[in-house]
Amino acid sequence: MKPPGQADLFQTLDATWPAARFIRQKPWVLRKGSGGGQRVSSATAAETVTDADIVKAEAGMRDLGQHPLFMLRPGDDALENWLAARNYDVVDPVAIYLSPLTSSTALQPTRSVMPVWPPSDAARVLWAKGGIGPDRIAVMERVQGAKIALHTGTPTEPTGVTFVALHQDIAMLHALEVSPSHRRNGIGRELMSAAATWSRTQGADWLSLMVTRANAPANALYRALGMSEVGRYHYRRAPMVKP
Repeated sequence: MKPPGQADLFQTLDATWPAARFIRQKPWVLRKGSGGGQRVSSATAAETVTDADIVKAEAGMRDLGQHPLFMLRPGDDALENWLAARNYDVVDPVAIYLSPLTSSTALQPTRSVMPVWPPSDAARVLWAKGGIGPDRIAVMERVQGAKIALHTGTPTEPTGVTFVALHQDIAMLHALEVSPSHRRNGIGRELMSAAATWSRTQGADWLSLMVTRANAPANALYRALGMSEVGRYHYRRAPMVKP
């Protein structure tokens, strides 16, 4: 079974965590985020770009009411240099993880994990405590196709929650949040196991996720679960105008 390439994983990201609008303005893809975070608010190069094309992207993002933000992926070296010359800040380097959904990875959870859609009010409250508010819930609601919210604990007092969605044969996990009072108690591992099990039932062959490199506990968990780091990206954000 051939692993998906990075282009497949970025397509899955757009499908399972979609922007409110995708604007294809050659040579760019611009995203209208509507408050859903950087992933859905960034511009990416869809084909070869030049230094002069950057001005066009900046104008397009400002027309959307967004501060210029570019996602830099492998192969964007020239764009990286041009943005650095414009004093764009590096923001949130991200690691991409991938694992095959074999019988050894899709273990049955040992405690109760509840699959629900739409997310319960209690799950929304837990997400909100971790900074995943209504605008990011709206991102989940925009997903077309198979998707699920998984949470541990009780229906009224979840201890952990995550969102998983499917694109072709890749399941992608987003927004894993564990209650602060229940961290270091195996709940993240439990949710990952439940995500793998659910994804297999939906016909997925692979489980993937993307996490900031600064989130050391999460990176340690994914490596401990046998997931492989298969790619990377980061953002470049335009300098803020000082008053």
